Amino acid sequence: MNNKQINFNSARFITSAPDITQMPEDTGVEIAFAGRSNAGKSSALNTITQQKSLARISKTPGRTQLINVFELSEGKRLIDLPGYGYAKVPQEMKKKWQEALSIYLQQRESLKGLVVLMDIRHPLKDIDQQLLEWASESQLPVLALLTKCDKLKPGQRNSEVLRVRKAVTEFGGDIRVESFSSLKTLGVDKAKAILSEWLLQDDPIEDATDGDTL
Repeated sequence: MNNKQINFNSARFITSAPDITQMPEDTGVEIAFAGRSNAGKSSALNTITQQKSLARISKTPGRTQLINVFELSEGKRLIDLPGYGYAKVPQEMKKKWQEALSIYLQQRESLKGLVVLMDIRHPLKDIDQQLLEWASESQLPVLALLTKCDKLKPGQRNSEVLRVRKAVTEFGGDIRVESFSSLKTLGVDKAKAILSEWLLQDDPIEDATDGDTL
């Protein structure tokens, strides 16, 4: 087993693309972050990378419609997908983005994992479920982060995690569900461990023997 950990602090912005045809070459390994516009996706990216302004937090959810690409090291990327499901985004734009998202999930060879962010108080909305179904059909592992978990008491938080874990079994596939709080940095280490596992899955085992970080 590869025990090496990714240095997420090294993340740097590479480019913004209006669609997947203008993304970097489809090589290496990348993990995409997706979620409703108010699910705390940008905050989660900033917390995981320990960079306060890596992913810009828009004051108007749903405004950013670009795919932002961040490089961790050569051939290893984090992809910040536009927030979806915000009411003020025109229906035509929503439909166009959903089609593009489906193509990205099903055709991007370097995509090795998907992080779906959902507010722990309002998880599994229709489009969240559609995303999980797409990922399952594409045999793509998923980390479902239930964000803003500091808003609930520990007992409520644990109950909600268990409820969502049970609910996602209907989609099949590899879907892990964890609680997460950017404000209180809860669940960050667990999220990093899972992301490292995905990012390093194709690395030679012998590279990990020294225990260094990338």
